[in-house]
This record gives sequence, structure tokens and C-alpha cells, in this order.
Amino acid sequence: MPLLYGRESETRLIADFVRQVRGGGAAMVVRGEAGIGKSALLSESAGVAAAHGLRILKATGVESETHMPFAGLHQLLLPINAEIAELPAPQRDALGAAFGLTDTAVPDLFLIALAVLNLLGETAARSPVLLIVEDAHWLDRSSADVLAFVARRLDAEPVVMLAAIRDGFSSSFDEAGLRELQLERLDDDDAAALLDARNPGLAPAVRRRLLKESAGNPLALVELPLASQGQRDEGTLLAWLPLTTRLERAFTARVSGLPSVTRTLLLVAALNDGVALTETLEATSVIVGERVTVAALTPALAMGLVDVDEAGMYFRHPLMRSAIRQSASMSQRHTAHAALAGVLADQADRGIWHRAASSPGPDESIASELEIAAARAHRQGAIMTAAAALERAARLSDDPTHRVRRLLRAAEYAVELGRHDVVVRLLRETEPLELSPHQQARIVWIRESFDDGIRDDSAGVPLLTEVAERAAADGDIGLALKLLGIAALRCFWVQPGPEARQRVITVAESLPVDKHDSQLLMIFAYAAPVDRGAVVLDRLPHSIAAPGRDSQAVRLRGSAAVLVGDFDLAEALSAASIIELRAQGRLGLLARALGAQAWSAVHLADLSVAIPAVEEAGRLARETAQPLMYAIAQATGAMLAALRGEYDRVETFAAEAERASMPVGARPVLATVQLARGLAELGRGRYDAAYDHLRRMHDPADPAYHIGLRCYALTELADAAMHSGRGGEIAGIVEEMEAIALRTPSPSLHAGLRHARAVLADDAEAEPLFQAALQVDMRRWPFVRARAQLAYGEWLRRRRRSADSQALLRAARETFDALGVIPWSERARQELRASGETSRRRDSEAQDRLTPQELQIVQMAAEGLTNKEIGQKLYLSHRTVSSHLYRIFPKLGIASRSELGTTLRASA
Repeated sequence: MPLLYGRESETRLIADFVRQVRGGGAAMVVRGEAGIGKSALLSESAGVAAAHGLRILKATGVESETHMPFAGLHQLLLPINAEIAELPAPQRDALGAAFGLTDTAVPDLFLIALAVLNLLGETAARSPVLLIVEDAHWLDRSSADVLAFVARRLDAEPVVMLAAIRDGFSSSFDEAGLRELQLERLDDDDAAALLDARNPGLAPAVRRRLLKESAGNPLALVELPLASQGQRDEGTLLAWLPLTTRLERAFTARVSGLPSVTRTLLLVAALNDGVALTETLEATSVIVGERVTVAALTPALAMGLVDVDEAGMYFRHPLMRSAIRQSASMSQRHTAHAALAGVLADQADRGIWHRAASSPGPDESIASELEIAAARAHRQGAIMTAAAALERAARLSDDPTHRVRRLLRAAEYAVELGRHDVVVRLLRETEPLELSPHQQARIVWIRESFDDGIRDDSAGVPLLTEVAERAAADGDIGLALKLLGIAALRCFWVQPGPEARQRVITVAESLPVDKHDSQLLMIFAYAAPVDRGAVVLDRLPHSIAAPGRDSQAVRLRGSAAVLVGDFDLAEALSAASIIELRAQGRLGLLARALGAQAWSAVHLADLSVAIPAVEEAGRLARETAQPLMYAIAQATGAMLAALRGEYDRVETFAAEAERASMPVGARPVLATVQLARGLAELGRGRYDAAYDHLRRMHDPADPAYHIGLRCYALTELADAAMHSGRGGEIAGIVEEMEAIALRTPSPSLHAGLRHARAVLADDAEAEPLFQAALQVDMRRWPFVRARAQLAYGEWLRRRRRSADSQALLRAARETFDALGVIPWSERARQELRASGETSRRRDSEAQDRLTPQELQIVQMAAEGLTNKEIGQKLYLSHRTVSSHLYRIFPKLGIASRSELGTTLRASA
């Protein structure tokens, strides 16, 4: 192929990549500037795939189709649409809704993505598949997000994906962590070989000039000579323009010599948001006033500008489309769009976009139809399309009131997608317009809805609270709760001071909402975990057994339980919400629920829950673009690693958490990092270092200080202080915690105080305090009880009461072994040895031999779930689950699925 001159190594790499499909799939992004040869390389890969019996599915992003939800996905899957019927009902219905086959609302995007993954997997089971995505930067957002999700999960499928993206464009594939191939310009020798092959016999001066102007770009080497034919000088080559512009001019020069009707037909095709040739011919007929047939395309076909097949008409290169569009006058474009709108009158959504593009000025009727189209798009799950429709409607609005309303709704939609750049642009358009107090309140909420309200500090907690109070006075209680929710989150992430916190609570308590409202309880817990801890704990149990509970409401209650220190309740509530969030495909909220579950499980040393929850929370937080949730998951991972004695991983996790959180000063992350480092040093027996880390959590001047989380690390601080001989230094902290304990019944705080009282007490007072700590029913907090047993046993042994200490140390060792907290197990063994008793070595458990995801899969398989059911819960294909189990069995020393339950019970 001419455009593959100088691409031998890239061609071999792509060919090898495609051929690997039978051993497991993968995805690769091919990047490069316009005309660099991305399409040629992908075309070559299709030839390799066809020769090896692969089925080829292809989609091409088109700039004019970016507003059409799931257009690219529909194009890609069209050849296998009939196979959708074989999917499980929820996935089948999800794809049907996305493609407009039903009138039901489109579910969460990730449920659609799971359906696509399984559809491709089932197709590939019959014949391996190559997916080719040309111009992926111009895919509609919904399709791009789905395909990026799928691309990360192809490792166990006989599916290979190649996506081409032009330099300078962003895409959903950017953060997918995929392998990338960057195409560079040809070197001098290869550029000369390509030019000579396509244009032999050029005059030396012209040849030198073309090589210089093309600068190694393959498309330029092919097209610029055609544009320069007959030119006697170099002036018209427009050397001062960017190469892309020169190429567009070259294409325009080729089009200019075509018959008028052909040029009109090409303009209509360039503006059409579909490829159907019949649409383009009909619209062209309207413009020229007579019937236009496919014969009008013959000159363009002869020049190699376009291709036509049974599916439609395609430009050979996307720059051709943009060149034709830009060379047309505005009136010509308006006329073409109007003709297309007429032809597409029976397709409401496509037709209204062309009507809007044909309008030279404001038009309220078009704006109203766009607003209706936006509502339809939002119902279909195409949030970005809905926002774009409202933005266009705002620009067509002749009434400033309508314009503001549409801009704000568009901005709210952009918030749903986390598109801060779009929100900033939309809100900037509202600045010169007259806004009502209620609209100003909405703008405050929109601006503060990113990164849990701490993206910037333009509106502090007092302002958010004031605006919330005004919204409530205007009767918008929902908006008031949203604003107070952001204010409460800011209280959690940063340090606004007691007055600001109290003001949030005062306004929240004044709202006419049910006292058990989950949003209200979340506000209490995040803004005032101490002062409203009793209220939250009193109201949370009331909501657990509520029938028909909403998964988001349960998730919020789980998060509230974390903040007030009831970790077993938080773990249970989070687990309850996770079930429904998985089924609904709400992976953004699922990441948060898993984060709360993980944090609680780590504090309880419930590692069978914590290990998979930490991994999945971090992975989903990255996939759903939640940097703070990712940071807290990494910090939680550091705590988990400390409990397991994986000290190198502690610092890896901690450093990543700090990197993600330091720019915004996220105190909960920094506090958790210090707790993790303190735990690690305790495990190593380096008590002075542990004390230094843990003491930072209680210093108001330190970035790691957190009003709530410091209350739940008292056991660790007391241990570090006692063993390093610095118990007297924390007397003030313990006294402060005692005062706080009078205001909140937080289980974690009170457990920590019982431990601290005992280990820091004088010899004469310590024993009854240890006994009091062990008399409390802590069956649901075994790690807390075992640490008290260990501390008491140590105290007894140091006082030469070895016989009395052994039963306590033995019980602690057994609990630590069962929990898998290896440093504490070893510490109990050392104490037992010192008391004169030996211990058998701890047996390796399932959680020690498996990766977090493998452990999660094993747990589900042991419960009796099939591979398909596990895949649906974890948003993996069932073949990926099967592949994991294939690797798991040898690790566990078992031969069948039926042995999993016994193996896990033996490890428990």
C-alpha cells in the first residue's frame, strides 16, 4: 500500500498484535497527526485479520455525528445486531434502549458497556473478532465511553480492538491505560520513495519543494503534488499555513474543478450526520431543483475522493469532509442543512439538528424543539448530547429568560458527566445575563459540584450555607439539600472551623424534611461527626430494614456510619447498597460505596471484604474519573498493606494517595496515610516512628489533622506512645477524647478509649481497666478485642505473670491468624515465646495466595454463583471469570469448583 512506505516495523507490530487474538484479546490506540497513515495501517491490519479468519467490525467517528447518542456503537455492532437477542434480559434491554429499539429510559452507561462486552464475547466465541475504530476522537461520547470500558476488559476474549486518534484531540480512550502506537513522520529516504512512486518524473526543483512542504507526512506527499500540478512557482502551496490547512486547501483545489451538481452533492454529504446515499441524493435534488442520481458522483469517484458501497457513501479522508465544509459559504451551508432537515423530517432528533444549523439567527420554535430533543437524549442516557442540544437551544433563544434556563440545565447535565470544562464555558455565557436569586443559587451548586466541592475555594462553607438557606426560603428544598451536602463534604475534606460546621447543621435542621432522610444524615455526619454522632447513630438503624430502600439512600447511610465510627454498621449498609448499584450499573456510586466498605472493613481487619473492596474501589474510581475517591482508596490500600505486613506496598499506596490529594489538601486522605504509616511502623516494632506519624493526626496545624478520623486511631496512638515511653505526651489528647466521648456514642472512639485507658494506666490501675475493656461485647469487632488481649497479655508477662498471660496471648494469636493480620500474629507469637510457650507456624490462607480480584471471584463462586452471574456483578465477561478460576485452582491446591467453599471456610 503506497501510504505504508517506511512503516514496515509498525506494520509488523500491528500484524503481530492482531494475530495474538487467539491467545487473548487486547486493545491498542494508534495516534498521529492528520494524514500520517493511521487509516492505512488499520486497513492493513484488516487484511491481516481477514487472512487469519477474523471477523471484522468497523466504526468511523464523524464530526457531524458527535451529537447522535450511541451512533458509533450502533455502526460497529450493526452486523451482529441479531445476536443481541441472545443476551441476558437486562443487558438485551439496555442495548435495545440505547439503540432506540424501545421507548424505555436508557440505564446506566456501564450496563450497556457490559452488554457490549458480552455480545462481542459471544460473537468471538464463534470466530475471533477485530474491532476497528477510525477517527475515534469524533465518536459520540456515549459510544466512546462504552468502547473504552470494553477495551480495558478484553484480556480473556478473542477480540482485538484498534482505535485511531488524531493528535491534539482528547478521547475517552486517553485514560483507559491502553497500549499506544505513535506514528511519526517519514524520514527523508522513505518520504522521497513515496513521492517518487506516486509522482515519477517531477522536476528537481518541484520535487525538492514538495518534499520540504510535505515534511514527511504521507498524505501530503500524495495530495500536494496533485494540487500543485501546472503551477510554475511555489506561492500557491501556502507554505506558511499549518500542514492540515494546506492539505484541506489541496482537497479543495481538487473539488473546485468538479461539475456544480457534484460539488453540491459533496457538500450535502459533508454536512450529513449519516452515510445513507439516498438521503444525500434527495437533499441535493431539493437544492438543485431536479432529480439527482448516483451518476453525479462519478467524477468524485474517478478522482478517488469518495467511496460508495451498499451501506452508503464515505469520504476517503476526514480532511476532505472538513475541507468541503469550510470552503462553502455560510448561505450554502444553511441551504444544505435546510434540505437535509426536510429529508429527515420523519427523524425528529436528526432533523432538528439540521434545522438548527440552517437558522441564521434566533428562532424560538427551533430552540423549543431542541429542548425536547435534549430531554429525549437525557432519557436515552446520552447526557453530553442533551447538554449540547440545550446549549444550541440557548443560542437560538430570543428570550434571555429562556436562554438562562437552558444554559443552566445544560451545565447541570455536564456536571453529571464530570465535564468541568463544559460547565465553565456554559456558566461564562450566563455572566452578562440577568439572573434570579434562585438561578444564582443553582450556579453556586453547579460550580461546587466537582471533586466533592473542593476543586477551588471560590465559595467557602459559609457562602454555600447562605445560598442554601436562600434556596430553602424560595421553596426549593431539594436544591438547599444539595448545597448543604456540598458544604458538608467540604467540611469533611478540608477544615472550615467550628462556626462554619455549626451553621451547616443549623440550616440543615431547619429544613422541612423527614428526620431519617439519608441526605440529611449524611450532612450531619460529614459536617459534625462528633456533635451529631448520637443523632446519626440513633436514626441509622431505623432505616436499615426499610422496605423498597433506594440504593443511593442506603449508600449515603453507610458513608454516614463511617464518619461516626460505627464500622460494622457501615460495612453492612455499604454491602447492601453495593448489590443494587452493581445491578443498575451505577459504577460511579459503586466506587464510593466500595470505598466506604473498604475503609470500614480495614478498621475491622475484615480482610476477606477489605482486600477485594480496596482494589475494586480504586479501579472504578479511576474509570469513573473521581480523583478524590481514588486517593482515599489508595490510602485505604496503604492501611490494608500495613495490616498484612506488606511494608513496601504501604509506601507505594501512601505516595500515590498523597500525590492525588496534596494539591487540594484533602485531609481525610492525608490522615489515613499517616494512620497507614503508623500501623506499618507498629507492625515493624518501630514505635517512635509510629508515634511520630500518628501524632500528626491530632495536631490542628498539620494537614493530616481531621476532626473525625483522628477519633478512630486512638488505639494505635496509645500503643505507639506506651511502647516508646511517651505516654505522658498524649495525656492531653486522651483527655480531649474523653470529653468528646461524652458527646457521641461512637463505637470506635469508645473502644479506642478503653484500650488507651488500660495501656497508659499506672500499674495499680491497669488490670481492672484491661478487664473492663474485655468485658464489652466485641464479637463483631474481633480485631479490637484481640488487640486488647495482646496488650493485656504483654502487660501480664512484663510483670512476670507468664502463666496468666498465655491464655490471652494464645486467644489473640488465633484471632490474628484467622484475620490474616500477620504483624500482629507474629507479635503475639513473640510474646508467647517469651512466656515459655511455642506456636505452630501460621498456615497460608486463600487471601494470601490470591490477587484481590481472584479472591472476590472465589468468594462469589463459593456462594454458588455461575461465571455469568459473577461477570455481571463485577462487569467482566464470563470468559474472564473462567480464566481467573483456571489460574486460581492451582494456587489453592484444588481441582474443582466444589472444593472452593471448604477451602474458604478453612481459611476463615
